[in-house]
Amino acid sequence: MNTTFIQHMLSTNASLGALALRIPAGIIFMAHGAQKLFGWFGGYGLEGTGQWMASIGLEPGYLMALGAGSAEFFGGLALLIGLLVRPAAAVLAVTMAVAILSVHVSNGLFMSNNGYEFGLALLAISVSLAVTGGGRASVDRALSKA
Repeated sequence: MNTTFIQHMLSTNASLGALALRIPAGIIFMAHGAQKLFGWFGGYGLEGTGQWMASIGLEPGYLMALGAGSAEFFGGLALLIGLLVRPAAAVLAVTMAVAILSVHVSNGLFMSNNGYEFGLALLAISVSLAVTGGGRASVDRALSKA
């Protein structure tokens, strides 16, 4: 495989700032993914989430739930441990853009109306991490030095 591509995926700055974004976002994304995939934390699991996604026009619902849940759970895990942060964050940014546009945008900005403010914050965090990488305290940084 092209080592330049791999090095770019692992590259990051020397800041600790990314850690302040990675940890809470990773936990939040993992929890939301676990709701979709496993039915944990009051979620509906793949079947229920898939039926809901199909009901709002995201077809096939089961596969969309699997994709969104996997992106959130495994992408969140990647952010949490700082491994492949750039690609994980890029996938999470797309996931959040789809969530905002397909579910929340018609409700306005505020969460109290099921609006997009929380999704927008997660989108901004994801874009930031896709641009900067995982930072000094990441597995990516350790691997890029090896």
